[in-house]
Amino acid sequence: MKTYIALFRGINVGGKNILPMKELVSILESLGAKNVQTYIQSGNAVFKMAAENTAQLAERIQTEIDSQRGFSPQVLLLTLAELKKAMADNPFPEAESDPGHLHLGFLGAVPAQPDFAKLDQLKMESEEYRLVGRVFYLHAPEGVGRSKLAAGCEKCLGVSMTDRNWNTVCKLSEMAAD
Repeated sequence: MKTYIALFRGINVGGKNILPMKELVSILESLGAKNVQTYIQSGNAVFKMAAENTAQLAERIQTEIDSQRGFSPQVLLLTLAELKKAMADNPFPEAESDPGHLHLGFLGAVPAQPDFAKLDQLKMESEEYRLVGRVFYLHAPEGVGRSKLAAGCEKCLGVSMTDRNWNTVCKLSEMAAD
């Protein structure tokens, strides 16, 4: 059995794409997942499953949610090793003491032609960012809600992204390690 961390994009936000976590657990279990745990309502799950192709598994999860709920959220699957590597590669370790303002944007693919010039234009003086493989690290001390960089980075990167703050990343890592 392999441990997976599932990051769902765009569920239970603003009253749209409602998916209660109990129902998400049921959906994952119907696909063969074991020991399913969820974390906060915005779509994070940790589970064990026989080793599979992660892209195919993500597609199976999307399809099942669509058939049961009528919408198909983006699902990004990580292994525990991938999550731990993203944490270890954090280029802003000093920002870990400010975990609500340190964000990891998990990307659907490595960006082919990221627009770094535009990213730099969007960046506030207090912000720092770094792209490392399939993770976009952002330290936004004034908060992502006020950050033009946070709002525009996905378009500049040219690939889909789902973002989690350091608190959430640490909690998911802890859950997956148990």
